[in-house]
Amino acid sequence: MRLLIRDAHVVTLDPALPVLTPGYVVVEDGRIAAITADLPAGPFDETIDGSGQALMPGLVNAHTHAAMTLLRGYADDMELMPWLQEKIWPIEACISDDDVYWGSLLGIAEMLLGGVTTFCDMYYAFERTAEACRDSGIRAVLSGVLLGFLDSAAEDLRRACEFARQWHGQAGGRIQVMLGPHAPYTCPDPLLREVMAGARELGIGLHIHVAETVAEVTGSEQSTGLTPVLHLERLGLFEVHPVLAAHCVHLSPEEMDILARRRVGIAHCPGSNMKLASGVAPVPELLKREALVGLGTDGCASNNNLDVLEEARLAALLHKVHLGSPTVVPADTALWLATRGGALALGLDDLGQITPGFRADLVLVDLQQPHLVPLHHLVSHLVYAARAGDVRTVLVDGQVVVRDRQLCCVDLPRVMAECSRRAQEIVEGKRPKRR
Repeated sequence: MRLLIRDAHVVTLDPALPVLTPGYVVVEDGRIAAITADLPAGPFDETIDGSGQALMPGLVNAHTHAAMTLLRGYADDMELMPWLQEKIWPIEACISDDDVYWGSLLGIAEMLLGGVTTFCDMYYAFERTAEACRDSGIRAVLSGVLLGFLDSAAEDLRRACEFARQWHGQAGGRIQVMLGPHAPYTCPDPLLREVMAGARELGIGLHIHVAETVAEVTGSEQSTGLTPVLHLERLGLFEVHPVLAAHCVHLSPEEMDILARRRVGIAHCPGSNMKLASGVAPVPELLKREALVGLGTDGCASNNNLDVLEEARLAALLHKVHLGSPTVVPADTALWLATRGGALALGLDDLGQITPGFRADLVLVDLQQPHLVPLHHLVSHLVYAARAGDVRTVLVDGQVVVRDRQLCCVDLPRVMAECSRRAQEIVEGKRPKRR
C-alpha cells in the first residue's frame, strides 16, 4: 500500500531535517518512503490532507499498566506503599482476565486518541492485554508482572516465558515482549537471577521499577547494603538488553553513570511521581550523560490519565521549577523524550522519527484551535499548548487507526460501558479473589 500525507507542518524529530512546512510524506508498506517539500509523483492508494495540521512521530508511553484504567480514581492522595499494600494489590486480586482485556482496551483507546502509537506495559493476565493490542492496532511492548511474595511466583515466571515464546513478534511485529520483575523490593535475588536467565534464553529484555521512592532506597540499603541500582548492577541485571527501568527518581552521580554506560532505558513518569510525592528524577543530569530517557504515564490509578503530551509538558515545567532555571528541558527536548527518546529506551531503533526507512507510526495534530493560534513556534505549541483532544489522525505501521477523532478498530461506546460495569462490580466486592 502506498499512502501520501500532504501539505502538513512536518515535525520530523530528525536532526538533519527538524521541521518542513509545507511537507509531504510518502508511506509504503508500513514504512516511511520519502519526505519532500514538493508534491511527489503518484499514484497513491490513499491521500490524507494534512493542511492546517502538524504531522509528528507517534508518541511513546514508555511505562504504564493499561488495565488500571479500571481503578482510575479508586485510591487517590496516598503514599506509595500504603497505596499499593492497602488498596491496589488487594483489589487487583479480584480483577479477572476478562477485566484485564476490557481495561486494557479502554487504556489503548485513550492512548490512540491522544496520539500514543506505542506503549510499554506491565500487568497481570498479560495474554489478554496482548489480545487487546492485536485487536486495536496499537504497537506494544508487554511484560507480565512478577512478584516474589506470591506463592505462584515460579508458575508466573513459567507463564511469562511461555507468553514470550508465543507472542513476541506477533501482530505483524507490533507486539514485543519483555519479562517484568516488579521491583528489587518485591523480587528476591533468586527470582531475579531466574528472570535474567529466562530473558537471555529468549533473547528479550526486562521491565522493572527502580528507585522510585526514598523508602525503597533506604530499605535496599538496609537489606542488601546497596541502593537498588548498585544492587542490580552487582547482580548483573543491567547486562541484559534492553532493560527498561521505570521511575529512577533517587539516583547518585555514580548510579546515573552506570545507567548511562549500561544503556538502560529510563521511563520518566513526572505526573505519577508528583502525585505520589515520590520526588523529581534527575533527568537533566541523565541527559547530560546521554542516558536513554523516555516518558511514561504510569497507570491510571496513580496518574489518572494516559496523556503523553501532558507528560511532555510536565517534564518541561517540573525540571525548570525544581532547578530554578527556565532553560532546562526545553520544548524540543520534551518532545524528543515523548517520541524518539521513548523508542530508544524500549530498544525500538526504527521508531520515533519521520525518517525514510523508519516505521510509519504517525500523528496529525489539528492546529486550527484557539489555544494553538498564532503559530509562532510549532514545537513549543505541541509541548506547552496542545492537548490530547487535538489529535485528529493516527497511523501505526502505515495503517490508519484513528481517523477524524474516530477509532477505526475499537467500539469505544461498548468498551466504556463494559469497563464501567466491571469496575463497579470489582470495587463492590462482587468478584472472587483470583489469587
